[in-house]
Amino acid sequence: MSDLAIEIKDLKKVYKASGRSPEKVALHGVDLEIKKGSIFGLLGPNGAGKSTIINIMAGLVMKSSGSVKIWDYDIDTHVRQAKASIGIVPQELNYDAFFSPAQAMELMAGLYGVPKNERRTMEILKMMGLEDKANSYARSLSGGMKRRLLMAKAMVHNPPILVLDEPTAGVDIELRRHLWDNVRALNEQGVTILLTTHYLEEAEELCDKIAIINKGAVVTCEDTESLLSRVNNKEIRFRLNVDHLDAVPESLSAFDVRKVGQRSLLFRYTPEETPVEQMISAIHDAGFELLDITTDKSDLEDVFLQLTSSEVSDKAA
Repeated sequence: MSDLAIEIKDLKKVYKASGRSPEKVALHGVDLEIKKGSIFGLLGPNGAGKSTIINIMAGLVMKSSGSVKIWDYDIDTHVRQAKASIGIVPQELNYDAFFSPAQAMELMAGLYGVPKNERRTMEILKMMGLEDKANSYARSLSGGMKRRLLMAKAMVHNPPILVLDEPTAGVDIELRRHLWDNVRALNEQGVTILLTTHYLEEAEELCDKIAIINKGAVVTCEDTESLLSRVNNKEIRFRLNVDHLDAVPESLSAFDVRKVGQRSLLFRYTPEETPVEQMISAIHDAGFELLDITTDKSDLEDVFLQLTSSEVSDKAA
């Protein structure tokens, strides 16, 4: 059996012209391989094609061509097994206002054909922090609780793959952290996680590997650390042991440097071209002592903006 949880090859989706709407190509031959047991991030701007990929896996959208395998089951030839291998948490909140979380879980388990003696309703609700709300009306739950209920419902059939489509959209920081903990706990239990998100911090925090998609094409697919290393331009701030710095010393004009505040110098540099030791030596040679050094590490936002620029995107398409 393959070590891939999800395997997508040359996936294309073309929406045919309708009325005044012209033909639209949503996916341009997407290739993705997601290993079992990983947390995989799928990033991209609105309209990039993320939801189209998820909807094809869920059977809600028909692909134009290409192949998709979920837990080694082809979605065309083994429809039932493929759907049973995946749980999807949608971005939109949807729930029955007159059902309690426990009732909603039992109903969902019945739809998946889970025998009553194998259902884990209370176990999953407890994991999601909803045990004390198990018998309350869903309409009485807060927005964050409703989102956790969606995640719980996606797990009733114990799928090996969980797809989270913008799981923390519109939730506060505390709840976001709680959901992150849940995602990690599930992953530690062996569940493969596919996460789509607009929060770059979230992808950087959770994901082992990240694919960035733009205009229906995969721009890059790399380990998170490899992606972060792509940003060459970095910043470093030196706070000097002076009362007031009037201007950048002439001896430092060879660097990309500017004065910040009353006592600091901010250098922009490329590590391969300008070692930090060289900047420190130049500052000492200019007659200054250092009080503090602060660096701003690369984050995914820098990578994202670089790779989804029009020039790079056009090449990828």
